[in-house]
Amino acid sequence: MEIYLVDGTYELFRHFYAVPSARESDGREVGAVRGVLTSVLGMINNGAQHIGVATDHVVESFRNRMWPGYKTGAGIDPDLFAQFPLLEEGLTALGVTTWPMVEYEADDALAAAAAAAARDPRVTRILICTPDKDLAQCVVGTRVVQLDRRTRTIRDEAGIVAKFGVRPKSIPDYLALVGDNADGFPGLQGWGAKSAAAVLAKFGHLESIPADWHTWGVNATRPGALAQTLERERENAFLFRDLATLRTDIHLFESVDALRWRGPTPAFAPLAARFDAAKTTEADAARTKGRKA
Repeated sequence: MEIYLVDGTYELFRHFYAVPSARESDGREVGAVRGVLTSVLGMINNGAQHIGVATDHVVESFRNRMWPGYKTGAGIDPDLFAQFPLLEEGLTALGVTTWPMVEYEADDALAAAAAAAARDPRVTRILICTPDKDLAQCVVGTRVVQLDRRTRTIRDEAGIVAKFGVRPKSIPDYLALVGDNADGFPGLQGWGAKSAAAVLAKFGHLESIPADWHTWGVNATRPGALAQTLERERENAFLFRDLATLRTDIHLFESVDALRWRGPTPAFAPLAARFDAAKTTEADAARTKGRKA
């Protein structure tokens, strides 16, 4: 049994910037939602039987209370933002298990679902469908992997090490040091991808890094300065790691059997008809090209 866990928010963004704009007669933009639903149906038609989709019902989460600079919904195109609830409506009508997140983020739901599914011995592989580096921390061997559906690339644990230079369990520590612009926290001054990977490949976690850089024995530029920064900004480093650590203690389902797709609900046909009737105007076509640029 294979489990497919899809980042609905990422898919909505991806399709918004990739597919033609389409509006209903009242002016409502539906092109991205239509694209995501078509994509999910394609997964089902290609053999995916157990699917769960996580969405950010609201962009803000508990992490905004931890760090004032954490990402918000500010700056999101209104035509994209308005499709968030419509995506959840469409997925539910399609009969796909959907987890709209409010206090937590979609990434947390994917992590929690992967951890829960991994406890079922019937599950042979769990594919977390997103290229988001946060989810790299959930990869386990070849059983829990990341799938970038855009490039059709599967990344297992060896692939995570090849990309980041650290094992999945060290990804939150890695992000704490280098920062994550997408999520809105800066990391520590002077710590880049190469130095973070070199140090964490040896020591694994922040608290295991010796204060005396002379004992590091790694190939890092200006290790003395890095050690000083880590000591000076230690509190922020642990805060950033906490921000980057996905929560897996969210209860989403009793059994992976709940993720089995059993066909669309009666609400899907009229919704699909509405989406099929949506039109792309010349002005919207030009705006779509501008978004891609």
